[in-house]
Amino acid sequence: MNSNHVGSLYPDSFGNVLIGTTSAPVGMGSTGNAIATIPTIGTRYIVRRITVANANGSVAAANVTIINSNDGVVANAVSNAVVLANITGTSTYQDLGLTANTATTIYSGSLFVCVNTAAAANNTVDISVYGDVVTL
Repeated sequence: MNSNHVGSLYPDSFGNVLIGTTSAPVGMGSTGNAIATIPTIGTRYIVRRITVANANGSVAAANVTIINSNDGVVANAVSNAVVLANITGTSTYQDLGLTANTATTIYSGSLFVCVNTAAAANNTVDISVYGDVVTL
């Protein structure tokens, strides 16, 4: 492999790559801390955007937060608590607002989905995290 070709570079050579996604659709029907884990690539990364999409129905009533610990402590939030008002069907998406601390924090390890307010029992979404890999 030629090291001077872009195909031989690793994700830490680029910005704004997919650094994590839920492995299965996340159910919005019940509340709780760490109802889903978002495994991430790299040992250290910067979060730039979190997108919720691919709903199988309306989850407009759901309120979610992405946290970097599984205990639900708000001080560890990566995203603000956001009502998914834009996600009314299968062809809509919504980006979550990031906390002020997220702009200056380098994270490591998995992220966790906290559902603060539930939506319809059988509705699910996919959650993807984009950012910069600092260390693989």
